[in-house]
Amino acid sequence: MHKSTSYIFSLRRSLPILLSILLSVIVGGCRSVKLSDADDAFARGEYFDAQAMYRKVYNRMTKREERPARGEVAFKMGLCQAKLNMAANAAKSFQNALRYEYPDSTLFLYLGKALQASGKYKQAIEEYDKYLALVHDDALAREGVTGCRLAIAAKEQPKTRYVVKKSKIFNTKRADFSPMYLDKSLDKLYFTSTTEKATGEKRSEITGMKKGDIYFSKKDERGQWQTPQPVEGELNTDADEGIVSFSPDGQTMYLTKARRSETSDTSVEIYTSKRSDASWSAPQKLEITADTLSAVGHPAVSSDGRYLYFCSDMPGGYGGLDIWRINLNERVGSLENMGPQINTPGNEMFPYSRTDSLLYFSSDGHPGFGGLDIFKAKLNSTGDYWSVENMGLPMNSQGDDFGITFGDGENGFFSSNRGDARGRDHIFSFELPDIHISISGFVIDKDEEPVPNAVIRIVGDDGSNQKQVARDDGSFEFDLDRGVKYVMKAGAPGYLSLKQEFESDSAEEDAEYAIDFTLAAINKPQVVENIFYDFDKATLRPESKAALDEMAQMLRDNPNVTIEMGAHTDRKGSDEYNIRLSERRAQSVIDYLIAAGIAADRLSPKGYGESVPKTVTKRINREYPQFTEGTVLNEDYINTLSPEDQDAADQINRRTEFKVLSIDYDLD
Repeated sequence: MHKSTSYIFSLRRSLPILLSILLSVIVGGCRSVKLSDADDAFARGEYFDAQAMYRKVYNRMTKREERPARGEVAFKMGLCQAKLNMAANAAKSFQNALRYEYPDSTLFLYLGKALQASGKYKQAIEEYDKYLALVHDDALAREGVTGCRLAIAAKEQPKTRYVVKKSKIFNTKRADFSPMYLDKSLDKLYFTSTTEKATGEKRSEITGMKKGDIYFSKKDERGQWQTPQPVEGELNTDADEGIVSFSPDGQTMYLTKARRSETSDTSVEIYTSKRSDASWSAPQKLEITADTLSAVGHPAVSSDGRYLYFCSDMPGGYGGLDIWRINLNERVGSLENMGPQINTPGNEMFPYSRTDSLLYFSSDGHPGFGGLDIFKAKLNSTGDYWSVENMGLPMNSQGDDFGITFGDGENGFFSSNRGDARGRDHIFSFELPDIHISISGFVIDKDEEPVPNAVIRIVGDDGSNQKQVARDDGSFEFDLDRGVKYVMKAGAPGYLSLKQEFESDSAEEDAEYAIDFTLAAINKPQVVENIFYDFDKATLRPESKAALDEMAQMLRDNPNVTIEMGAHTDRKGSDEYNIRLSERRAQSVIDYLIAAGIAADRLSPKGYGESVPKTVTKRINREYPQFTEGTVLNEDYINTLSPEDQDAADQINRRTEFKVLSIDYDLD
């Protein structure tokens, strides 16, 4: 009962509200509108009734001398509206209190919180700053400013990848909140509802709605959620009950139940109920502490069933409501506050223990977007420090966001009053879509034909190791993870292996990478593309560096290979001249590779001049369709071509090639 038990909790943390002597004198004649009843209702935490009564008193104060009293009534009415999550109305009431010069400095703090919960972050910062000018070290005001700045900055940044949707099947026109799966089957969801069908006839003095009952929904054979029904058995009464959690076996329910009597303040306690088939037993109070003055609620059983987390205003905490836990197996002496990394001077509530090192909860004390935000706390490896992270937009909003439960993976349900002007809570689903990161490509030969039986390996610095045989068309595809450095290697019988490296992006978004491997065949010469020389010289041009570096890397990846590096010229010039030129050019490439660290005895230069004209391959034919595949581009053939085609043929013949001489270098 976010709208009831949380308010009941707040009775013990509200700042004292003192009626001034002036107020008592002025409104002495207003007893017909039950001012004393309004004060009593406020003291009991019955904010719905109290704010209606204060409204009547406020509207009757029209005389000038009643302005101070009107300011105090407006302030108290604003407090009630804030408790009812009517942030916009609360802000107006607090502004009226300011107009009537209500002299309580906390007015700036409450107005700041109401404006923040209304999404008016810049105005909220102004009010927080006014309060901090008077109370310099107030942690709640400082965190409020931080939260407003966080919200302003978040509007300029992309939202998280969570997809949040309102779950219509679970929601009524009233308040429905705090969903919780029964067990690991994830086919039954329990939650609290103030539907008009709830047990009893009386409405809550706290919220004005029916008092909360426990409802549940289950999936049908198609996996669709069905219309919710009240739980069977003796759980639901005309009192408030809800905010449940379950033992890992789903046989024991822990729930929050309101306690109200004419002789004491309203409070909340934790009860248990046992399941028999589909029916639940009458709840029994769970004794957590001998302290009868403190309220305890919002139970959450740890995933292993060992601990019960809950929130309470008991002494020994850090502020309003704190999150505590006890050992369910050894309750005596096991009571433990979750500490200052979790708890703040504000309120922490609605815990959810996902693992022994992962705790979710809602807070208005940590920096947030307004009201309660959902936070994720991770325990470090040494077990002595929790790091707390706001779950961001759209999981959180300017309203109250709380009561989270997880299904299988990063999905589940939570509750929020976002977008509801009456401040009523509703159940929302959330899902973090899987990020799909992949790399794909082709393994081809120098003629751009698929390499048969090519094997691709990919090893990541995260320890991953994958292997795949390329498809018949040479294609392959691997799934990857974010922010990982990978080394890929492709090879096939009769071909030299090739290695490439890359790093996947760490951004939380889908990504598709493409990479191709062009393997060199062992049994025939291979053209080295993009090697350029100065005109009529053997000097390598700077733009050849990339191709030469790739050549050097290929030789490093294949350390048992020796090669011949051959240079070829076109038909222009004498045979003797072209032989000498091509020999010098082949030697230039050899010299570069030796300088790059390749052993000289693995390299043999050869100058062919124009003696070995190129035979047209499939790749050359695709690039130059005027030349038929298999045609030898010798001088006799070239002389039959047009001047433009002669230039193209000469360009093809001018080339640098390598061929494998042996594959057993240094194997002894």
